[in-house]
Amino acid sequence: MTEHFDFLVIGGGSGGMAGARRAAEYGARTAIVEGDRLGGTCVNVGCVPKKMMWNAAHFADTLAIADDYGFALPDTTFDWASFKDARDAYILRLNGIYQRNLESSKVSLYTGWAQFDSTSTVRVGDQHLSADHILIATGGRPMVPKVPGADLAITSNGFFDLGSQPRRPLIIGAGYIATELAGTLNALGSDVTMALRKDILLRGFDITLRESVMDEMISAGINILTGVQMAAIVREENGLLAVQRQDGEQISGFDCIIYAIGRDPATDTLGLASTGIKPDNGGYLRTDEWQNTTVSGIYAVGDVTGRQALTPVAIAAARRLSDRLFGGQDEARLDYFNIPSVVFSHPPIGTVGLTEDEARQTYGHDNVKIYQNRFTDLFYSVAHRRVPTVVKLVVTGAQETVVGCHVVGRAADEMIQGFAVAIKMGATKADLDNTVAIHPTAAEELVTLR
Repeated sequence: MTEHFDFLVIGGGSGGMAGARRAAEYGARTAIVEGDRLGGTCVNVGCVPKKMMWNAAHFADTLAIADDYGFALPDTTFDWASFKDARDAYILRLNGIYQRNLESSKVSLYTGWAQFDSTSTVRVGDQHLSADHILIATGGRPMVPKVPGADLAITSNGFFDLGSQPRRPLIIGAGYIATELAGTLNALGSDVTMALRKDILLRGFDITLRESVMDEMISAGINILTGVQMAAIVREENGLLAVQRQDGEQISGFDCIIYAIGRDPATDTLGLASTGIKPDNGGYLRTDEWQNTTVSGIYAVGDVTGRQALTPVAIAAARRLSDRLFGGQDEARLDYFNIPSVVFSHPPIGTVGLTEDEARQTYGHDNVKIYQNRFTDLFYSVAHRRVPTVVKLVVTGAQETVVGCHVVGRAADEMIQGFAVAIKMGATKADLDNTVAIHPTAAEELVTLR
């Protein structure tokens, strides 16, 4: 027997949950399929536990300058195991909240892995489900390099399973996940090494951001190796791990190696051949501006689409899709332009809009102007180590429309949201100049740039 629904969502992560619940609010008979813990990557092995670890590291950073503020504290140590227990308990509570949210929204939950039988039917174990509309929101999984000894290392997912703190970890990767893990572990006292395939962190971010973060991470004691082409991972006689490079050199002495080299879309087990949908070479499902795949009635949001791999993007895209399909909002769709994002690095990054390079390519080199300032946040005024803050505006045209806003430094993650609203609304440099500054803050530097 086949159970029929108006809307069937494959994937119980942030995007899938948001789309399913919004559709149900409109009265659509809705079901969701998930084979793992509800909440997906973000809740279980991504944004939420990552930010909790970053918060712990932030405490460590603050304790390190407590003496400078007149606090004579005893020596402190970080209890990794007890914090992990508290963090895991919180995530478990979130899983329960997600379950109850589905129940309160009257969304049916099927536990298992979905496979398409046709363009309108899927199998979940021995259950058969059909729907007028099917949303694919299965997210992604960490990439694992195809080298000998790859199983000796862990992925960024495995990082959250660690029962004790790695004392000498090697992090392989140069993206935001690698950068965040390296900064957190370093702040908590680990002797961190990073191995980059090329020459710089955070490729694709504004040059000022990536250079500032890399300089500060090196200054904080992180050993960053560039141009590392990995050939194999081996276990040494002393039980520690080493990476053999393609040039014959060996990087040795690590108690933990973590891959953070990117993520693959989780599309390979869906049986897409039964639908006629052909993923691209990277496994992504390309969609139009309405989240439509190449097959009518099948949609995709989130990491599987190859667009911005951000939780709020998946949520917003899924909700607008449900608004369009079931809420009578025929023009509802997500605008993917000027989406703000944050990297919880050390120091953190907040960014929205075009990078300097992107702006010059879009508008022409001479039609772009940069306003920038580098300063020390008042928080570090009495500290023995001063971490800089950099603020940057990218503007274009006679009206100096702000097309990019980039911040690196303390509280960058919090201040960027408000500026993102202004930029989304088309703010000009004059609009920022005409805004009275809040003093003394770091954010005021963005409305006083000259």
